[in-house]
Amino acid sequence: MTGEAPGHADAAPRRAVAPLYAAGFVTAFGAHGIAANLGLYTHHEHASLLTLGVLLALYDGAEVVLKPVFGALTDRIGPRPVLLSGLVAFAVFSAAFVVAGNPALIGVARVGQGAAAAFSPAAGTLLARLAPANRQGRAFGGYGAFKSVGYAAGPLVGGALVTLGGFTALFATLAVLAGAVALWAAVAVPAAAPLPRARQTVLDLARSLSSRGFLLPTACLATTTAALAVGVGFLPVRGAAAGLTPLETGAAVSLLAAATALAQPWAGRARDAARLPDRAGMAVGLGLTAAGLAVAALVAGVGGLLAGALITGAGIGLATPLGFAALAAHSPTERLGQTMGAAEVGRELGDAGGPLLVASVATALTLPGGLLALAAVLAAAAAITARTHPPEQQPTMPLNEPDDTAAPETRR
Repeated sequence: MTGEAPGHADAAPRRAVAPLYAAGFVTAFGAHGIAANLGLYTHHEHASLLTLGVLLALYDGAEVVLKPVFGALTDRIGPRPVLLSGLVAFAVFSAAFVVAGNPALIGVARVGQGAAAAFSPAAGTLLARLAPANRQGRAFGGYGAFKSVGYAAGPLVGGALVTLGGFTALFATLAVLAGAVALWAAVAVPAAAPLPRARQTVLDLARSLSSRGFLLPTACLATTTAALAVGVGFLPVRGAAAGLTPLETGAAVSLLAAATALAQPWAGRARDAARLPDRAGMAVGLGLTAAGLAVAALVAGVGGLLAGALITGAGIGLATPLGFAALAAHSPTERLGQTMGAAEVGRELGDAGGPLLVASVATALTLPGGLLALAAVLAAAAAITARTHPPEQQPTMPLNEPDDTAAPETRR
């Protein structure tokens, strides 16, 4: 949906969305920075692989459960309080681990951080309401790029911090970063008043979540997130099996992350300039992602690995901002939080389901077979997206001016 009036279309949104980009970076950096180093924790604490798996799942589990809740809360009280509360909670849980000084509490801290990071539907809602119609793609592209940088920097910088000062140093850094971004957002992000909503029945909700305007972008986001998780987790395994060095496999993952981060702002600008329609762009992005995984699976050696990573990252970066922009464009403004929360659950399921699919097929066949299986899913999603007629776009709504024609929601 659109944001402010044209008079504020340039200066105000740019100043206001910068803290949202930083918020996305902090949570992405924290999630991957801690996850990439949990193996060291389990080694030092003599914990089992099952413990490692539980610690890895706690963060995502909390997000999956709470994102729809926070999305609905965003629509009820407005996105800004949800965003600020999430950032403050992230800082508090990070600082609490430092103050406690007990490594055994890392699981509690992970649950708390994951619950706090579930504010992302509020960030998406603010982006959609702050940015005018001709800057929607750019806003979501920038947000996705900063999150990609956080995903890429987390393991490297997090590893350095853990090496220098243990997990205490990493959690202290996250507490400071989250607290600083919370203060920045409190100053720079304007209030976005909750909008009047017509009463919604369970049937209305089911109809909304089964519409083309929701399913196509959400499927796009889920499958590209699956590809990103598989790329980060399995491209190094593919390279190692081919006899490549850790430096070469690490370069492939870095190239994947860099391509994703660089492609997203470009895709957003092209979308805003009407050079890249949502549906066609998502289809091309999904197709590129499928092609990249196929190249990584079929072409041996460092050349195939790097080419596959580059193409996969470009496809993910092309499709992701268009998926979010399409969700915002086809969702009623007063239900943006609900829409973003439900879509984020789809992304989390893709994040978990992609690696599970590849691992299952790889166990039964080979790793290249697993990569090709996910590539086939992406290719099918691309074909369906390309052939599906786009739904009508919702009318625009100013940032803080509620629609007087909408009936207030009946509260029980």
